[in-house]
Amino acid sequence: MTQLLKGKEVADALTERLQNQTAELQRRGVKPCLTIVRVGENDSDLSYERGAMKRAEKVGVTVKQYIFEETISQEELLGGIEEINEDASIHGVLIFQPLPKQIDDAAVRKALRPEKDVDGITEGSLAGIFTGTHRGFAPCTARACMEILDHYGIDLIGKRVAVLGRSLVIGKPVAMMVMEKNGTVTVCHSKTGKEAMIEICQNSDVLIAAMGRAAMIDKSYVKAGQTVIDVGINVNEEGKLCGDVDFDSVSPLCGAITPVPGGVGAVTTAVLMLQVIEAAKLSV
Repeated sequence: MTQLLKGKEVADALTERLQNQTAELQRRGVKPCLTIVRVGENDSDLSYERGAMKRAEKVGVTVKQYIFEETISQEELLGGIEEINEDASIHGVLIFQPLPKQIDDAAVRKALRPEKDVDGITEGSLAGIFTGTHRGFAPCTARACMEILDHYGIDLIGKRVAVLGRSLVIGKPVAMMVMEKNGTVTVCHSKTGKEAMIEICQNSDVLIAAMGRAAMIDKSYVKAGQTVIDVGINVNEEGKLCGDVDFDSVSPLCGAITPVPGGVGAVTTAVLMLQVIEAAKLSV
């Protein structure tokens, strides 16, 4: 029978663990603090912000908000980032992207100190992932994939892992994190031929799908007993939320699979809090 890898179970376990860590930090006089930087009123940003604030309250993380008008100048925004960098009470920063067209995203990423970058957007954080030095932090969604595998006891040592997608948010960092767990990784992308991709997926023990294409992965890609982590968040033709994996055709075949919704996405805010707390520990 296929095991359903539910994100809520992982997030709840992480939350309980983090509550203990936060309490210990507070006994030492450290109050973990996340700052959210948002420009404008994007609906998806607002939804994630509400979820992050609820999770922060559960684990005992303080949240500060830097909310700017859509018309803010780059100079003003960079001034806000510098103010955050210099505030020793702030341990982690979440900057919603993309930013308005008058803002140079790269300049904003460069301005943020990697040690406060708890969503892995700076070059310093990404360099830490690729070199194994762990300076800065991984993108929360990429780490959420690893937290799910760890929670359910899915060992990657010597396993063949297919990563579908090569973005800096998921594909590339999660491939590095799999290798750190001693898995053997093959990264596929939009230019990988369909036949080659199917062969790679069928020969893998674990499949991490992050292509951003609704229900792209059907039963022809998987084999019996395979673990499938579906990172995709898409809206299908019927207006329903779905992943990159055709759950109905794939789930009877594989050994374990994350649902959408209720899988990887459910773990990301808990990982965000985990990384804020880790940053707070490093600041002491």
